[in-house]
Amino acid sequence: MAVNQSSSMRHLPSLSTARRRKTLQVMYELPAEGAGEKDTEPSTKKPKWEPKNWKQQLDNIREMRKQRDAPVDLMGVAKCYDPVAAPEVMRYQVLLSLMLSSQTKDQVTSAAMARLRANSLNVDRILQMDEGLLAKLIYPVGFWKRKAHYIKQTTEILQQHYKSDIPSSVEELVKLPGVGPKMAHLIMDIAWNNVSGIGVDTHVHRISNRLGWVKTKTKSPEGTRVALEEWLPRDIWSEINWLLVGFGQQVCLPVKPQCSLCLNQDICPAAKRL
Repeated sequence: MAVNQSSSMRHLPSLSTARRRKTLQVMYELPAEGAGEKDTEPSTKKPKWEPKNWKQQLDNIREMRKQRDAPVDLMGVAKCYDPVAAPEVMRYQVLLSLMLSSQTKDQVTSAAMARLRANSLNVDRILQMDEGLLAKLIYPVGFWKRKAHYIKQTTEILQQHYKSDIPSSVEELVKLPGVGPKMAHLIMDIAWNNVSGIGVDTHVHRISNRLGWVKTKTKSPEGTRVALEEWLPRDIWSEINWLLVGFGQQVCLPVKPQCSLCLNQDICPAAKRL
């Protein structure tokens, strides 16, 4: 019997083992105090800032711009290149049109690009062209002599380092003479079909501040770009430039804006002060 008892005892857990198993079972089935409370706690993360009434303001601007008859629609950069040219030539023409457009009205830029295209506008042709003739062809765009020099410099860089094409990144584009962040983001969008950021010119800068689309007043277009990209949904980054530029050319003018004609007159923070 002793042997049988010893044999049967081997199949029974010891007291210490039973306690350990019991403890493990309790710990597994009954969560410790406070467990699971994290899922029910309210989030302490602050909601992303966005301006008041911006969606309604945007819809109103879209309504006012639905005719697409502003200068930017008819003669803007997107209308200045040859759509049937080779892809690298088309991209080069987009680059040049944006270089010419700085501090220049769309009508003047369009006319200058037409004269250049009449002279076979491509990298090889510009490199062969005398800088004086180039300056004459782009006159009277703003800073035409300086821009002629920048175009010659940039074109040489493109031939030597990019196989007569243009860079495909903002970082490389802004290294080119006469190319700033606004131009670079627009080039990426128009030439490469890649939305890298918001193209902010004087119109976008002015209107964004008037509408209160920046958390605090910004002093430069680049500051406005950074402020807008912090909250504006990315899927409308491409649209916002041409939308606000045309709106600024027709209604929200730099001087004497047409507030009485604006659908946003009741929800624009600047309307009553202008």
